[in-house]
Amino acid sequence: MGAAPGRPQQSGQHPPCRRSPGAGFLAALVMCAQPAFAGADEPAPWSERVVTRHLDYEALAGPLDKDRLEALISDGERLFTGKFTRADGAGRPMATQAIIPTRRKRAVETAFSRTGLDANSCSSCHHEPVAGGSGPFTANAFVSEGFDTPDFDSLDPQFSNERGTTHLFGAGLIELLAREMTGELKAQRSEGLRKARASGAPATVALSAKGVGFGKLTAAADGTVDLSGLEGIDTDLVVRPFSQKGVMTSLRQFSINAANQHHGMQAEERFGARWTGSGDFDEDGVSDELSPGDISALVAFQASLSPPGRKADLPPRWAEAAGRGESLFAQMGCAACHRPFLPLKSLAFTDPGPDDAAGTLRLGDVARPILLDLGVTQWARSLPRNAAGEVLVPLFGDLKRHIIADVGIDRLGNELLAQRFVERDAFMTAELWGVGSTAPYGHRGDILSLAEVIEAHGGEATDARKAWLAAGEEAREDVIAFLRSLVLQ
Repeated sequence: MGAAPGRPQQSGQHPPCRRSPGAGFLAALVMCAQPAFAGADEPAPWSERVVTRHLDYEALAGPLDKDRLEALISDGERLFTGKFTRADGAGRPMATQAIIPTRRKRAVETAFSRTGLDANSCSSCHHEPVAGGSGPFTANAFVSEGFDTPDFDSLDPQFSNERGTTHLFGAGLIELLAREMTGELKAQRSEGLRKARASGAPATVALSAKGVGFGKLTAAADGTVDLSGLEGIDTDLVVRPFSQKGVMTSLRQFSINAANQHHGMQAEERFGARWTGSGDFDEDGVSDELSPGDISALVAFQASLSPPGRKADLPPRWAEAAGRGESLFAQMGCAACHRPFLPLKSLAFTDPGPDDAAGTLRLGDVARPILLDLGVTQWARSLPRNAAGEVLVPLFGDLKRHIIADVGIDRLGNELLAQRFVERDAFMTAELWGVGSTAPYGHRGDILSLAEVIEAHGGEATDARKAWLAAGEEAREDVIAFLRSLVLQ
């Protein structure tokens, strides 16, 4: 997939970066941010445009060395933090926010509307404490189911769900974990089918990936599979780690969806001629607004964001309380879902990934994927490993959906609209790394404290909630001390 006719072709190569002595990884990215331009392609220094050139995916394909990786991340940061204009293609007067390209019945001419466009920059919501972080309540978004065809012009909770902005730090590790878990689950399904065919009798398989159980399936000798015993995952066995409901497969899908919904910036790979028959599906006068290479740059920036860690230089009193609190966190049963670590075999991130569906660039669509080796980042070297050499990703999550509300405790199950076939009371376990930096809490960001959100847990978390309530005030304060020590850094 090269650039469209008339689009400036880019090699993906950038001039050598000049770094100050001792410059860190992120500082180096900023210093490497200026691209190479030639002649008439060079924008005026006062230009308000963000997309001053399109990246050519084919020129980026294959393994990226450290310098080329840093250059691609820099391009992604430019697109993530830039404020899109109409000259870039911002706005979608004749297209809705639906994830399937859907035309409006009538044009919407305003720059911002009730359900989106609601931002002109990714970082206008994802900015606390820095670009890629979470957002305050004022940065909430409204998410429709996404597959229906009406014009999405209502914030009525019957038609859209209000969601808080979550942080993206460690997102590359999260996606890699999901890919490996998906591979394990699919291999277990294949083994169940093999056994059923060989024996002529049904074979029941307990599904588990990285120690996380996903229920069971029963394979029959004729090749059919009973999936009624699945827990916390879709029937295709793809672990979808992104969004509060766990309905997005990859950073690439997330970026394409969000760019259209929030900015009216439409990715060529979904809204272009291949799927819609038009280069300007939203009829805003700008064709192919984000190239496959541009989306890859956004993916690279997000995938390379360092994972959250522990607050450094805690006062002795806080450190002692946090140590006790971490033990109590496990004893109360919180760590059954908020698992401290999941093991990751490889830090090699391919773009596109193996599990995306039509409308998002897939491995079969490209001659060679882009290979981002996250192992070259400075933060990767500090991650712990187990005896098998696997990276222990300290996410405090399990990448599984759980029923988190019931009749008695329904605060976290208060949405009226199911999303992508996921029940209203089911949500992906929130990864708690960084939770000390990301108040307020809950899927709509309307819960002000950690104690309050713990006490809002129902459903499968009922026993843990009861253990929290039964503990003394000092024990609860220790747990809060522990959680407040998990920060973005």
